[in-house]
Amino acid sequence: MTSTVAELVQRQWGDHRVGLRESELALSHHQVAAGAAARAALLVDLVPRGAEPHLGVLLDNTPEFPLWLSAAALAGAAVAGINPTRRGAELARDIVHTDCRVLVTERARLPLLDGLDLPGIRVLVTDTDAYAELLAPYAAAVPGEATLRAVGPGSRLLLYFTSGSTGAPKAAICSQGRLAAAGASLVSHFGVRRDDVHYICMPMFHGNAVIANWAPALAGGASVALRRRFSASRFLSDVREYGATYFTYVGRAVQYLLATPERDDDREHGLRLGFGTEAGAVDAARFEARFGVRLVEGYGSSEGGAAIQRTPDTPAGAIGRAGPGDDLAVVDPDTGEERAAAVLDADGRLVNGDRAIGELVNRGPNPFEGYWRHPEADAARTRGGWYWTGDLFFRDAGGFLYFAGRSDDRLRVDSENLAAAVIENILSRWQPATGVAVYAVPDPVAGDQVMAAVALREGTAFDPAAFQDFLAAQPDLGTKMAPRFVRVLRRLPVTATNKIHRVGLRREGFDGGEVWWRPCGARAGYRVLGEGDRTRLRAEFGAHGREGLLGR
Repeated sequence: MTSTVAELVQRQWGDHRVGLRESELALSHHQVAAGAAARAALLVDLVPRGAEPHLGVLLDNTPEFPLWLSAAALAGAAVAGINPTRRGAELARDIVHTDCRVLVTERARLPLLDGLDLPGIRVLVTDTDAYAELLAPYAAAVPGEATLRAVGPGSRLLLYFTSGSTGAPKAAICSQGRLAAAGASLVSHFGVRRDDVHYICMPMFHGNAVIANWAPALAGGASVALRRRFSASRFLSDVREYGATYFTYVGRAVQYLLATPERDDDREHGLRLGFGTEAGAVDAARFEARFGVRLVEGYGSSEGGAAIQRTPDTPAGAIGRAGPGDDLAVVDPDTGEERAAAVLDADGRLVNGDRAIGELVNRGPNPFEGYWRHPEADAARTRGGWYWTGDLFFRDAGGFLYFAGRSDDRLRVDSENLAAAVIENILSRWQPATGVAVYAVPDPVAGDQVMAAVALREGTAFDPAAFQDFLAAQPDLGTKMAPRFVRVLRRLPVTATNKIHRVGLRREGFDGGEVWWRPCGARAGYRVLGEGDRTRLRAEFGAHGREGLLGR
């Protein structure tokens, strides 16, 4: 098996099949390898002697992104994917923290760099004549000739920022060996063929697009087609135009696709598989029913500390069992004790979440390679000799694992721990909703209250009585799970990677917008939260010394 990404790039040399497409541009695999070799040679000349061989890439999904990933692999360098939604000092911090000596960007992103202090960093603007002239002398370069350091399986290749909910994001390290192995594993698992076309519409500064889409295409000899930025309205036309057979998704992307108007030709395409996270069982079933495409929910992160393997007997709603060599357990995050096996009813609904949900840990050897210059975060991830994923799961009696949310998304209501994702899965059954986000808002006395942000179908108004009836009809909705507050939105706020922007929702709390609440406990109906109600709530927080917990 090929042990480095550099070898996979070199393997494209001499292959004149189409390897990369974006809009009207089509490059053969050979042209991709040649373009990568030219950029690798340029990089060798640009990086100062003795400096870390790191470059930042601040681009949309243009062909330059995979070309520079390939170039970095050939040169023994590492790519830091720079998030374009960051601004000012935070953006500068990401670039400087990862010791980038070269920053690759495009004209549309130059305003983001105005006024930033980026000492000693060479900025390359890809859609300019100056860039073409700089690259031209290296056109005859051959893959493997120009390197900054020896290339091996342990060579750093990715410095990809995790989307931390608090503090500055951390740059997870991924080596060439780990990325090549991840790509090969997905080739085997999904049967990737040389005539497949991988459609990359998720942002390439994020690990999902690179690890779960670009890497298996490279390992399997498939081609890739790029969408500069995700577009739900252009998805099917792109799939048809490029002949796409595989795509990845994350966060709300699937919900956005389901929200597009239905058409008689929704199943007229060659797409056979989608792989990603956070679609949810309800929406995954809706997607397959409408488009005829199976969605496989996976589990993984840029850190790579735990692997879950899906097998043919994996039940609906489950992700799979522990991968080979992993000793995965669901434990109490405070005590480390294993949680009880999940009990599911005849409809596959969890009935003992209070005893079954815990944090997923890997007690065996794992491929976690650390964070760049962040020993405190390394120690927190590997405390006690285990790898702590930071994700909530439950496991059934057969050993199958089910995702229940991020540990940051835990709620503590009346001394009971709840998982936001479990409540979201229940609320997503409500037909008028196109999307649901559940999160904690402070309780005036102690702990949390449940709040749900609900995006409704166009032209639909929130019906409090219908929602109350729906809640009462859900057999797996625990007595403390029903939302105290419901915020009605046209669309859920999302991050650049289409994940729900929970930090912003929590910060806003019950202030602003159309908010409904149950003022007298679970048995009362919902009513609009008026200004007088907000004033009384603030006073109640103040009476218990908890006014500092309010978002505003």
